Amino acid sequence: MQKEPPANPADKLRPVILSGLYPIIDTAACARAQIKPESLAQAIAAAGISVAQFRHKGAFTREIFIQAENVGQILQAAEVAYVINDRADIARLLGADGLHLGQEDLPPARVRPVVGSSLAIGYSTHNRDQLVAGDGEPVEYLAIGPIFPTGSKENPDPVVGVERLARLRRLTAKPLVAIGGITRANARPVLEAGADAVAVISDLLAADLEARLNEWLILTQR
Repeated sequence: MQKEPPANPADKLRPVILSGLYPIIDTAACARAQIKPESLAQAIAAAGISVAQFRHKGAFTREIFIQAENVGQILQAAEVAYVINDRADIARLLGADGLHLGQEDLPPARVRPVVGSSLAIGYSTHNRDQLVAGDGEPVEYLAIGPIFPTGSKENPDPVVGVERLARLRRLTAKPLVAIGGITRANARPVLEAGADAVAVISDLLAADLEARLNEWLILTQR
C-alpha cells in the first residue's frame, strides 16, 4: 500500500482561490494566436488575477518545460496561484501551487499520495455521475464542462448547458469551475447559474492582452 510522503514543514497548501476568472494558458491556442505563453502570463500577473493554469497537450519537451518554468516564475512572483494541467511530476518539479487532473488521468485518490499535501488538486468532470464521484475525491475544486460547444479539445464530451449546470451545482459544495466554449458574450449566465469561476482559453487572446483581461475582470466581478 502506497503511503503519503512525510509532511515537510515547508510544504504548505497554498489555497487556489476561484473568483470569477480562471485563465488557462494553453500552448496550442497561444501558438495559433502567435502569442508567447510568457506574454499572457505577464498580462495575467499585471491584472492581479488569483489563479492561472498552464495547459500543454502533448510531449513535454525541454522547450515546453522551460516555457512552463518561465510562466510559473512570472505568476508566482505576482502571487498568482500556478496550476499545471495533467502532469503531477512537472507540477512537483516546478514548485507549482496546484495540479489539474482530467478523467483520463490517474484519479486524484491515487495522485494525492504522490504529490503530498503541498499541491491543491482540481478535477475535471463532464456529467452528473462524474461530478458526484469527483465530490468524494481528495480535491480542492471541481470543473464541469463543456458548457458550450468548444474547439479547444479533441473529441469533446456532450455539452452540459447553463440549465443543467444550475442543477449540477447543487450536488457539490466544493468550488466549481465551468469550462468549454465560454466567451465574453456568454459568461454571465454561467456565473449566475452557480459557477465560482469560468475557465477561458481562446477568448483571452487578443492583440492587447491587458485590455482583454481587464474586460474579463469587469465582466466577472461579483
